[in-house]
Amino acid sequence: MTIKILPPQLANQIAAGEVVERPASVVKELTENSLDAGATRIEIEIEKGGAKRISIRDNGCGIAKDELSMALARHATSKIASLDDLEAIMSLGFRGEALASISSVSRLTLTSRPESQEGAWQAYAQGREMDVSLKPAAHPCGTTLEVLDLFYNTPARRKFLRTEKTEFTHIDEVIRRIALVRFDVEFSLSHNGKRIRHYRAASEQKQQERRLAAICGSAFLEHALHLEWQHDALGLTGWVADPRAAGQFSELQYCYVNGRMMRDKLINHAIRQAYQDKLGADQQPAYVLYLTIDPHQVDVNVHPAKHEVRFHQSRLVHDFIYQGVLSALQSATEHLPEMTEAPVSTAAVNRRAAGDNLYSSPPRPAAVDRPVPGDNSGSMQGKPPGRATGTAPPAAYTAPRYQTREGELYQKMLSAAQLPPSAQEQVPAPARSHPRETDVPLVSHPRSFGRVLTVLRQVYALTEHRDGVQLIALPVASRWLIQAQLQPGETELRSQPLLIPVRLKAEKSERQALSVHSDALHSLRLDFATDAQHVTLRGVPLPLRTQNLQNLIPELLGYLARQSEVSAEQLARWLATRCNTGHSEWNHSQAIALLADLERLTPSLVAAPPAGLLQAVDLNNVFEALKNE
Repeated sequence: MTIKILPPQLANQIAAGEVVERPASVVKELTENSLDAGATRIEIEIEKGGAKRISIRDNGCGIAKDELSMALARHATSKIASLDDLEAIMSLGFRGEALASISSVSRLTLTSRPESQEGAWQAYAQGREMDVSLKPAAHPCGTTLEVLDLFYNTPARRKFLRTEKTEFTHIDEVIRRIALVRFDVEFSLSHNGKRIRHYRAASEQKQQERRLAAICGSAFLEHALHLEWQHDALGLTGWVADPRAAGQFSELQYCYVNGRMMRDKLINHAIRQAYQDKLGADQQPAYVLYLTIDPHQVDVNVHPAKHEVRFHQSRLVHDFIYQGVLSALQSATEHLPEMTEAPVSTAAVNRRAAGDNLYSSPPRPAAVDRPVPGDNSGSMQGKPPGRATGTAPPAAYTAPRYQTREGELYQKMLSAAQLPPSAQEQVPAPARSHPRETDVPLVSHPRSFGRVLTVLRQVYALTEHRDGVQLIALPVASRWLIQAQLQPGETELRSQPLLIPVRLKAEKSERQALSVHSDALHSLRLDFATDAQHVTLRGVPLPLRTQNLQNLIPELLGYLARQSEVSAEQLARWLATRCNTGHSEWNHSQAIALLADLERLTPSLVAAPPAGLLQAVDLNNVFEALKNE
């Protein structure tokens, strides 16, 4: 597909993203472009933490001479051409913003040669005008992007860069994350002329394990439980840490959806729920997992930084991941001896705790590409460029065991995902992988609201906690979540620029209020501009992006005009009470995702729930009435 400008109707459907946050952002975008171009060898060279120079060279398909200038234009891409393409994305990039955004804050040189072209051509652009000049160049098949003097024309942003060491650490982490999913690609990373990382492409099992150990550490590999889990177009592969050693790897949490790195709340909750009765209060699960799914069943265009996705059948995906991880953990518990000081044989662990899917239908050839792990050893050989899909080549299919009873129960769970929320409550939950004579309910994590059993009257979550059963008002929980999201925590809020700014006529007192309360507004990253009689909203924090700003902003202006002073906390609380939660009726998966976010951002609410949020349910009278005489 050739590079061309997206039509306005399609461009407006794409969630705008802040591409250039720091040097690591540039490395991520350009490396993903190389992967989309079919590269099998990528060389990254960094100078001064990326502030002085970033160079990324690949052996991908290249860009034709007559498309070089277009490649640097905003909303120009070869990866999508229609709304149908946007709804079934397999490439890592699709917005057509990266090169244009990078070239506007740096001196960018793009040199490329496709295999069908005799010679290479070079495009040069710099500054806000982004005028592009072309000239012939010497270059093999593939592309090199060189970014010099990042933020040279935006000193306000340049001063926010951290030390050279810190910025390179972020770049190193970006390459680690990408190298963990694209093991068929060779990566080389250098800093100030010294090679720091070299991950060679590999396909053999031992080479795969060596790369995993090089990135995640040999201790993780020692205690990694291999996982293979499959149902129709859903696939889950990778490694989870034995919970008896999970305390050693609390920072290792890598998850990918169709080859794209994710920090998705629904996925994280499913994994944590599988571990919940196996870890201590101060421990976190450790994992490297790859989820593959029909691209039509997932929307990757919902987060500016592409860190989250939306699943069309979210409950199905949640339960599928939960059961897959739980099966691997249970296999380890049943087949391995208690952990001693001596490390357990990795090969033995992986063979005996492979996590066979007890619930899938009888095996058939897998139809979904799944990432194949690689390593950092082997010979340096470039492969011919081809079309990238965002995932590595398919792995060998492992035939699962199949048990009729468990299969029938699992199919009931799968069919429940197709039903409306009210009907889902009537479908029984799937049986455990290994039923016991006395089935003890899962014990919830002490810092959680408990396990969500169901949703009553579409607005109340019934949860099971170690102290009993309780009801949680989901609309109230949603307002507390919005308030927490609006208050800066460990990471500061960022203003998300609006593609179409909101311009409103405002009274003089309202315009003056923006100046009086500018500190609070800035803390919440509400970006206003004023002129003679109007107010223009140019950017909002992420939690407000889905709100009806045409209605919310006039209310906000009136509120500010009536206040002599207001803090950021008061403003966040007021906004939370006015925000639309987006749900008049809640289903099971939405409740899980909401409470997982609330637990993560506001642990104090778990310890001391405010009035109106939670009510314990006393079942003693019910138990007495049902007691057998």
